[in-house]
Amino acid sequence: MFKVKDKYNIAIVGATGIVGESLLDIISSRKLPIENIIAIASKRSEGNKVKFGNQLLDIIAIDDYDFKDIDIAFFSAGSSVSQQYAPIAAKAGAVVIDNTSEFRYVDDIPLVVPEVNPDAINKYKKTNIIANPNCSTIQMLVALKPIHDRYKILSINVCTYQAVSGSGKKGVDELLEQSHSYMNQQEIKSSIYPKQIAFNVIPFVDSFCENGYTKEEMKMVWETQKILDKDIKVNATAVRVPVLIGHSESVTIETESPISIEDIKSDFKNDNGVELIDNPGNDEYPTAFVDGHGTDKVYVGRIRKSLDNDNILNIWIVADNVRKGAALNSVQIAEQLMKGDK
Repeated sequence: MFKVKDKYNIAIVGATGIVGESLLDIISSRKLPIENIIAIASKRSEGNKVKFGNQLLDIIAIDDYDFKDIDIAFFSAGSSVSQQYAPIAAKAGAVVIDNTSEFRYVDDIPLVVPEVNPDAINKYKKTNIIANPNCSTIQMLVALKPIHDRYKILSINVCTYQAVSGSGKKGVDELLEQSHSYMNQQEIKSSIYPKQIAFNVIPFVDSFCENGYTKEEMKMVWETQKILDKDIKVNATAVRVPVLIGHSESVTIETESPISIEDIKSDFKNDNGVELIDNPGNDEYPTAFVDGHGTDKVYVGRIRKSLDNDNILNIWIVADNVRKGAALNSVQIAEQLMKGDK
């Protein structure tokens, strides 16, 4: 059982990765009440250091780490690491907030977006594990929650435009290296993606399932139904684009009752997690480079109804997939835990 205290012992598993670094930055900037913070990674990173505010933390190898004094353990080192070590940390008494896909679809483990289903957090008590959703799902559901509350969403059709940071540092490096090679008329090599990503668009993220959809696309189906409403029908197409950080999404929804754009915009303006940028006459709409890089909110724009149906709405959604799509959502879950049962 998680105990509310004045200060907490925190562990970051995967501290050297792109999400781990973002976790350290956000925890420092939001001034979480911390007694000790432990940076954990693989054996090969042991002895290296990572930045936490004005401090440098020594990396500790996960192999034999004892989590008995840890209150909250953030896991962002990949599914295989979470599969092996998250249950160990949970059994030792830490509440695990897992950023991988390992536990998202386990019935007894809550899948949480604090702005959408905060009450689900308390279900952690069965396993001591809370799952963080997929980055694309998080930003979409933060934007759609007020619409669902007002009009009840029946179906979602979404096309994602996902940055290479979704593949971690290796994805970022591949885009930069390929871009450099292209500009210098050198051979372009691909290892992270099946096709060249520089100056290209790839309609493929993750791996293909037997039904012809990719696992990334199916994540958005499963997670939306688990988090927001089990009856919502979701159809997704996930696309990788040559953007460093910041996922964008074109979303079309159908609702049970006719939609008022004015009411939706009013709801967004009063939502602390969402920022409305929607003035097409002045070319004002969210973009990944400007609004989805180093930011904490979900940005929405291009809001317009179907040309022939008042129950269908089109919306453009942008967010930083590393911060809001992973690290910040995890930290917000921890902040809810620290408030206790209310």
